[in-house]
Amino acid sequence: MGSFQSLPDDHQYRTLSQKTGFSLEQIAILHNRFKQLSQNEETLWRDDLKTIQDLESNPIRYQIIEAFFDRRNFQKDGVGSVEEIGFEEFLTVMSYFRAPAHRITEEQREEMRRAKLRFLFNMHDTDNDGTITLEEYRHVVEELLSRSGALGRETTKGIADAAMLEVASISVGPMAPDEFYEGITFEHFLKILKGTEIETRMHIRFLNMDTTVLCKQRCV
Repeated sequence: MGSFQSLPDDHQYRTLSQKTGFSLEQIAILHNRFKQLSQNEETLWRDDLKTIQDLESNPIRYQIIEAFFDRRNFQKDGVGSVEEIGFEEFLTVMSYFRAPAHRITEEQREEMRRAKLRFLFNMHDTDNDGTITLEEYRHVVEELLSRSGALGRETTKGIADAAMLEVASISVGPMAPDEFYEGITFEHFLKILKGTEIETRMHIRFLNMDTTVLCKQRCV
């Protein structure tokens, strides 16, 4: 587990800067946020993130919090989740919400886009089987729609089912009546979101700190 004793030194900051793309100043700011959330402890727990007011009204609050503890998001070939994270894991997950710098190659931009989409895919592939099933997709849709309070459970279920059928038609084309769509694979996910500008739209307000604002000095 990546953790720091008190304040990280310059060498640790520079290593993290190379890994995440954040500047040294941004890492210092995020380290202060981490210490505030953890109450000066070396690790963060889920309950620490549940206290963030900016996340209270977010319809996918649960998925966002779980993403910070999902090994897939900070370990190569990681599987499962952890109970607590250190600053390095926290910073790595925050980097998925960082907007791209202007002076990067198309290859670097595409690599960042793919990493962000993989992160989003992992948020909804809750059982880590490589597929977003109808049940997982329905759960997300129900959470998004339930906030309004105007739609009943059966209505939201019907909307989710219809949306999944549309996704299936985009991903695999026309299906026979007896065919069963197992769910959205990552390759299907890429196909569905092709042409969507996810790089600059994916951000989060985190303890009164907007990652799009945090990025402005770096992304010029």
